[in-house]
Amino acid sequence: MYKANELPTENKLSPAAQAAQTIGSVKKERDPRLDFFRGVAMLIIFVAHVPGNFWAKFIPARFGPSDAAEMFVFCSGFAAAIAFGGTFRRSGFLMGTMRIVIRCVQLYVAHLGLFFVLATVCAVATAYFVDFNYIGKLNLTYFFNNTPEALGALFTLTYVPNFFDIMPMYIGVLALVPVVILLARVHPYLVPVFSIALYAASWQLQLEFPAEPFSDRPWFFNPLTWQLLFFTGFAISAGWIKAPPPNKWLLIACIIFVLALVPISNWPIMRAIPELKEIRTELILGFKKTNFGLLRWLHFLALAYICVTLLKGREQILRHRYFKPLIKCGQQALPVFLLGMTLSWIGGIVLDQIGREALGLTIVNLSGMSILIGYAYLMGWVKSSPWRQASNKPTQTEAKPETDLNRTVAQPAE
Repeated sequence: MYKANELPTENKLSPAAQAAQTIGSVKKERDPRLDFFRGVAMLIIFVAHVPGNFWAKFIPARFGPSDAAEMFVFCSGFAAAIAFGGTFRRSGFLMGTMRIVIRCVQLYVAHLGLFFVLATVCAVATAYFVDFNYIGKLNLTYFFNNTPEALGALFTLTYVPNFFDIMPMYIGVLALVPVVILLARVHPYLVPVFSIALYAASWQLQLEFPAEPFSDRPWFFNPLTWQLLFFTGFAISAGWIKAPPPNKWLLIACIIFVLALVPISNWPIMRAIPELKEIRTELILGFKKTNFGLLRWLHFLALAYICVTLLKGREQILRHRYFKPLIKCGQQALPVFLLGMTLSWIGGIVLDQIGREALGLTIVNLSGMSILIGYAYLMGWVKSSPWRQASNKPTQTEAKPETDLNRTVAQPAE
């Protein structure tokens, strides 16, 4: 006899079959932790991108190597396994790949849309506020001075200004999903082997993508290295690798590791203790953002383990009504991100006019976050197709005495 939830030895599935089953085998109910932390990342990204924003001195990036970008990429990988994994399992590799292609096209269009919106904002603001050159401030001078050449480079992603760099990286890592799915069908452990090997090769061979036609500057976020974090989240979500269970000593080790990195991550502390700069210099490769230094990966994983352990068995706390706005932002991550990047630059323009005193900073930051939360609710409402719900409501009419109630009545077409 064997337990009800076990299979007989001769019926156990091969690693490839297990991988095929685990892809898309997720709970129907959304994990509040995923949406909560994605929502937090969206608001942090907004605050961090407002030019000259004093509030940005208190975001996580000022106290450790990793920041909201790591939170966004890891959660995106985790969510991608949920969103696309089921398609590969149910509809086959071709249909799953087509869905990835469609999503990449959507992200590509969103990237171009964000660029043209902000380019327009910069052009209008520069013309209106003659004392400020917002075109130059956003480093778009090349685009406006060499528009025909720049358009070709923009559409081929060989012109990626720094403010517009995270979407191309996300497209790059998402395009690797079909490769990872094929590897997992052979054996799930090939996924981390592939990811680590690609990461190491990118560092060793300096594999990068050009960001400007007029210089050798690469994309600020290299997808060939950031994929390590993306597929860490993807593999955990798909069940290919297991996160370590709660352990008191591992939790203490993670807390010590995170705290130890604070002094060499915070510039005010380093200015007060110059010796810390020398330590950071020795570890500088671990802090590198373009090629995703290993310290960033380890720091994020330590933070994630701390949060998951402390929330273990308490996940429902995040469903409290006070956290619902953050969860809603996480559920609408892409539109909130696009609006947040636009609002952050507009917020910088506003601060240039009203000053960066405490009141002005408070107005811009709180107004921006409020708009993003309201926009998330609006997008959630729109995606729920309320017009369909309204059309499905039965029309109440008063029956006439001569009506034959047993007669079949044709239903109106939608």
